[in-house]
Amino acid sequence: MATRKQTPTREVLLDAACRLVRRQGVAQLTLDAVAATAGVSKGGLLYHFPSKEALIQGMVEHLLDEYSNRIARETSQETDTPGKWVRAYVRTTFDPSPQEREMSAGLLAAIATNPELLEPLRSRYREWQASVEDDGLDPALASVIRLAADGLWFAELFDLAPPDQALRTKILHTLLKLSGE
Repeated sequence: MATRKQTPTREVLLDAACRLVRRQGVAQLTLDAVAATAGVSKGGLLYHFPSKEALIQGMVEHLLDEYSNRIARETSQETDTPGKWVRAYVRTTFDPSPQEREMSAGLLAAIATNPELLEPLRSRYREWQASVEDDGLDPALASVIRLAADGLWFAELFDLAPPDQALRTKILHTLLKLSGE
């Protein structure tokens, strides 16, 4: 009889916190609500995240790690040509996993709770921008491509008139073409 692989409690808690923020808003993000949503005791939650800020920090870091890992996987599948990293970034941004969509709620929670919790995001973006500028393309063009991909992500995150699927696909192909594909 096969056993089902269980999701670690830390991930269950992070997923529950993100679902709460996405569905009910940042104001509903309490330790009690996260524990109840995750089906764990408050003590179980506090073992992994001793405070609400620690939970939000965990949400942000988890999103960044997932996103960085996907960029790395995408990059490893690319041929070694100028724009390789930029194309991986664009593809990853245009194809977020369902978990990344949920985890982006951590950014909303961080902004609303304590903007200093976004420092890991700022740091990672500095690293990503350095990769963009050192990818063999004109740094200005590579930066415009990154900023366009980021703009789509923010438009979708905040529901700021995101393009329909047909236009979104055309934008993806345009950015990839600009990056040398």
